[in-house]
Amino acid sequence: MDEYVATQEPVGSKVIAERHPLGVSPATIRNDMAILEDAGLITQPHTSAGRIPTNTGYRLFVDKLAQIKPLSDAERRAIETFLSHAHDREDLFVRTAKLLAQLTKQVAVIQYPDENKVVLAGTANLARSSAQETAASIYPILEALEEQVILLRLLADASDDVQVRIGDEQPEKSLQTTSLVSVGYGVEGHTSGALGVIGPTRMDYAQTMATVNAVARYIGRFLGGTSIG
Repeated sequence: MDEYVATQEPVGSKVIAERHPLGVSPATIRNDMAILEDAGLITQPHTSAGRIPTNTGYRLFVDKLAQIKPLSDAERRAIETFLSHAHDREDLFVRTAKLLAQLTKQVAVIQYPDENKVVLAGTANLARSSAQETAASIYPILEALEEQVILLRLLADASDDVQVRIGDEQPEKSLQTTSLVSVGYGVEGHTSGALGVIGPTRMDYAQTMATVNAVARYIGRFLGGTSIG
């Protein structure tokens, strides 16, 4: 999973053996990869190519994440400093969308508190991360992201816990080649809005989940403070 996210190339047993000190031969790794393939967790996109995760493999990986890893002190300070410069609530959400898109290198979408209105940032990230895809496959995704109704539906069931929808788990057909990481935010236990990140299924789930969760907590804190109007 880590190799594929980093390189965006199918991963072979030799690469794993060379880059990770597993203490086993490439032949052993090939056998293990064959078992994973039979289980539907990885697949071979081309003959003689390495393997890539399937949506089922991504789901298992996400479900096995024991907990959301904390951000570093530097990352937390960067978030707090950037958001603390917001002049009002409108500026806060525009800044938050831009920050979330920058940190995750994905598309960020944020629902305003108790409103049927969203702000979007980072659509260029989708084009960059999908460089190997055809324009025809990216266009329906970009078109869907222009619809406020679709974006609101994506965030409709967000809760206090980070949720991940992978590939065909997305109800919107045009977004079924993407994944969504979302969470609600609010003040004093009241969920008043939601935010999320949309990107290719090969995204770095652990880092994205941590970032989305941290940013949501900061929004709740700023909304509950006196410095943001």
